[in-house]
Amino acid sequence: MSAAEHTGTPPNRAFGRVFGEAAGLYDAGRPAYADALVTEVLAYADLGGGAALEIGAGTGKATVLFAAHGVPLTCVEPDPRMAEVLRRNTARFPGVQVEVGGFEEWEPAGRRFGLLFAATSWHWVDPQRRWDAVHAAVRPGGAVALFWNPHGVVDAGLYAELAEIDRRHGVATSPHNVPASSYGADAGSGEADFWPEAECRRDGRFTDLRAFRFRQDVRYGTDRYLDFLASISSYRVLPAERREQALAETARLLDARGGGIDMLHLSDLFLARRA
Repeated sequence: MSAAEHTGTPPNRAFGRVFGEAAGLYDAGRPAYADALVTEVLAYADLGGGAALEIGAGTGKATVLFAAHGVPLTCVEPDPRMAEVLRRNTARFPGVQVEVGGFEEWEPAGRRFGLLFAATSWHWVDPQRRWDAVHAAVRPGGAVALFWNPHGVVDAGLYAELAEIDRRHGVATSPHNVPASSYGADAGSGEADFWPEAECRRDGRFTDLRAFRFRQDVRYGTDRYLDFLASISSYRVLPAERREQALAETARLLDARGGGIDMLHLSDLFLARRA
C-alpha cells in the first residue's frame, strides 16, 4: 500500500476485498518486511513459546517470517482466494493455522494471544470496532504490532511524470505517489509518532507505545513494479481497460528511464501492550 492509505481516516473498506482477484500478483509483487522489524516485534512480545494472531494475513508476506522463528500462528484472512495462497506459502510450517473471515466478525473462542500483528492490513479494519476486537483477543500484558511499507520515489523528475499518469487515469494512491525526499533522514525512532498512535492512546487500554522505522533502497525492474502496481487496490478498482492503459504508460516511462525505478522502501512499526 502507498503511504497515503496509512492515515487516521480509513479507505473504503470495499477496496479491501479486491485483492483476491489478483492473489498471484499480490504474492509476486508485494515487498517483504525487514528482518530487523520481525526481530524487534519478537523481542518486545517476549512470547516464550506462546502463540500469535495475525489479522489480514493476505498471502503470508509477514506470516512466513514469523513462522520461520517457530512462532505458532493463527491467521485470519477475509478473502478465501488469498487464504488459499497463504496456505500454500505456509504449508511447511505446521504451527500455522488459517481461518477465513473478517477480523471484526472473528471469534477468539476463549483463546488469548501473546502477540497480535497486522502487516499492511490495519487500515482495512473497521475503526469503530478494531480496538475492542484486539482487546478481546490479546491476553493482559500481550503485545500489539502494526506495520506497513511506505515507499518514496528517489528520482524527483520520475516522481512527477508518474504522478501525471496517475492523475490522468484517476489512480487515487500508488507506491510512487510520494517522493523519497518527503521522508526524514532518521533511520529509526523510539517515539510513538505513527498514525495508529493517537487512536490507540485515546482508547486508553494499551500502554508502552513505541514506534520504529527501518529503511532500505530498493530497485524494481519494470515487470516487477507493474506486478506491484497491479496488486494495489486503487488499480484493482479501475475499469480493466483504464487499468491496462495506466500500467502500459507506466511501463513505457520506466523502460525509457533505464528499465525500472529506484525506491526508498520503509518498514514502519507501531507497538503497544495491553494494560
